[in-house]
Amino acid sequence: MNKNSMRRLLILAIVSLFVLAGCGKASETAEVQTSPEPTLAEIIPTIIAAPDVDEAVSRYLTYWTEKDYASMYDMLSPLSKDSISYDDFAARYQYLHNEANINNITYQILSTLTNPRTAMASYSIHLESAIFSPIDRDTTMDLVIDNGEWKVVWSENLILPEFAGGNTLSAEYYVPERGNLYDRNGTAIAYNTNAVAVSAIPSLLEPEFVGSFAAQLAQLSDSINMNVLIDQLTADDPDYLIPVVVVPSDVWAEREEFLLPYGALSYTEYLNTRYYLDGGPGAQTLGYVGSIPTESISYWAELGYSIDDRVGRQGLEFSQESQLAGTRGGALYVVSPYGDVVTKLSEKESAAANSVYSTIDIDLQRVAQQALGDFTGAVVVLERDTGRVLAMVSSPNFDPNDADINNPNSVWNSYFGQTDAPFFNRATQGQYPPGSIFKVITASAALESGQFTPESSLYCDSQWYGLGEDAPLDDWTLAKELPPSGDLVLYEGIMRSCNPWFYQIGMTLYNYVPAEGEDDTKSLVAELARGFGLGSPTGIQGVTEEAGSIVSPDDTNFPLSEAVQQGIGQGVTLITPLQAAVYTAALGNGGTLYRPQLIEKIENANGDVIQSFEPVINGTLPISEATLSEIQKGMYAVVNNTRGTAYRQLISFTVPVYGKTGTAQNPGGDPHAWFIGYTAAEREDVPDLAIAVLIENIGDGSEFAAPIFKRVAEAYFYGSPSTIFPWESQFGVTDPEYFIDEVEGEDTTEENNTVPINPN
Repeated sequence: MNKNSMRRLLILAIVSLFVLAGCGKASETAEVQTSPEPTLAEIIPTIIAAPDVDEAVSRYLTYWTEKDYASMYDMLSPLSKDSISYDDFAARYQYLHNEANINNITYQILSTLTNPRTAMASYSIHLESAIFSPIDRDTTMDLVIDNGEWKVVWSENLILPEFAGGNTLSAEYYVPERGNLYDRNGTAIAYNTNAVAVSAIPSLLEPEFVGSFAAQLAQLSDSINMNVLIDQLTADDPDYLIPVVVVPSDVWAEREEFLLPYGALSYTEYLNTRYYLDGGPGAQTLGYVGSIPTESISYWAELGYSIDDRVGRQGLEFSQESQLAGTRGGALYVVSPYGDVVTKLSEKESAAANSVYSTIDIDLQRVAQQALGDFTGAVVVLERDTGRVLAMVSSPNFDPNDADINNPNSVWNSYFGQTDAPFFNRATQGQYPPGSIFKVITASAALESGQFTPESSLYCDSQWYGLGEDAPLDDWTLAKELPPSGDLVLYEGIMRSCNPWFYQIGMTLYNYVPAEGEDDTKSLVAELARGFGLGSPTGIQGVTEEAGSIVSPDDTNFPLSEAVQQGIGQGVTLITPLQAAVYTAALGNGGTLYRPQLIEKIENANGDVIQSFEPVINGTLPISEATLSEIQKGMYAVVNNTRGTAYRQLISFTVPVYGKTGTAQNPGGDPHAWFIGYTAAEREDVPDLAIAVLIENIGDGSEFAAPIFKRVAEAYFYGSPSTIFPWESQFGVTDPEYFIDEVEGEDTTEENNTVPINPN
């Protein structure tokens, strides 16, 4: 007998032994019983090159840890795929993730037993949950060979042994009460309570009682402007029902006896709501609590939430969710198909929520919000020397109390689809051309370049011809039909907001050819702008922010005409009101760019402070003390020199103010009005402020933005505002005739000034 014959006999003998050994296991596996007997050609390759069963088991379980259900399903045997569809297969694994709030899975293969055509693996699974205590289970997996690869035999016990027999899960959640949001002084501005929605019915109110009725309603909340309410109640064709306010039930209980006798109210109590004081001033910053979006169910489930929970959806409510929601606990049960509890699978106690104290001063926030009124825009108020955000207003606003569908006064659905986008935070996300408030940066670049000195002078004419006689660029005085500003040194160029001065700087720095050893100044304006914090996020936590845009001649095709426009803050330059407030604060505090922050402290349920405010320095202004002093000199003159562009608006304010007006041309409509400024009271009891005001599509910065700055500063330093806006007939009531006069070209220049005041 030759060697080949002997080898064939040996293989047949081995095959016979494996076939006999496999019969017992085959009889235990339904799939193998129903399969046809393997041929010799199928068996021999298995003996010669059997796949690694440990690798197959590990691959299947790794796919599970990655929630890659498609790859898991591909590893099922053909008969298993016939018994369960992919959708059902994936749904069963996802069901465990959702019901048990699984956020991490690890496994360990304990042992494997392999026959020529079948295998069995024993493994342990460790399931970590966002709510329940970890679940540890040992279970088994059967596998069969198909086309030379190990395939998994589907069974419910692959997930959990307790799932055998059609058992399911039932969860009982232990949910702590949501923590409160406070302002910096400890006033609760978002908390859980029962509330009453109050509306007025004008047709049931006797005319002689309108004033007293409105006065009584105004006692319910600081958000009610009595003058505006009277206008609504006495309109020629008033609405049948006028939603007035939502207040906590205890506040209503104190005041209802004074209101019910008028017989002109509709009021409804609703329970267990997230209440926002005074309609949530600064709602884009506070945020709101709402239902979990459908597309985010899996994300929130892994954090311990059920599908019908409510979560923070914007602002501090969202960013501080982990603090405000506490730690959820619960018990997880295995339930039979008949609804009987089979066993308790896991349990963990909950932990109380923390309370978050914001840096917001609610009184100042109210004033700033009321000052901006119905204008579209933003106001940012920072503590000059720390970066605390004391107020942040974006208008139009929305009322986060409307997010509760049980509130009968809710107009929640009306907020969506609006062109004015009330959920958009214009203070941090709005990107605007800065216009003339950028001139402090251009002036800084001029002085830092060495090509200009504080004594450099330029005649500020009505037009500038640096780009050629056929391409003149205008000063603001031309459109106002005012005489030119005349000879000005650099700080006076800031004071008068002289466009030609800054056109000239932009052109000079762009065209300068440096000698050997000198620095190129072509990109200096852009470089300093970035050094002032523009073109990148400030790093504020708790609200979404945009970076703005600072384009450098080195970055792109940047012609001279664009460099000239950059000199006055126009062209492709874009910034946010928050960025403007940050660099304004730095100009006032000696050059430190503080990161704006919204969190004063966080306390646990025992009253222990677990996090507290610490100033964070993002950088320093890239300018010398001499340059900074010259910029401050110009900003002081803007407010305090009779020729300054904001002198008339701030003349009666006794606290020292340094500022800059801006009127930014906007291709999409009327100019945006800007004012930036900081105070220099240097008082120990009241920190100084930096404020940025931006109003979209309204006109001159001095006329509209500077008065809003003044009102906010008055409220802060004096305790209450004292100056009525030019466009108001009384506090909080707009005089429509004012805007009619503006359209008709009313002259608002001041007498006794040899050079008229710049409305810029």
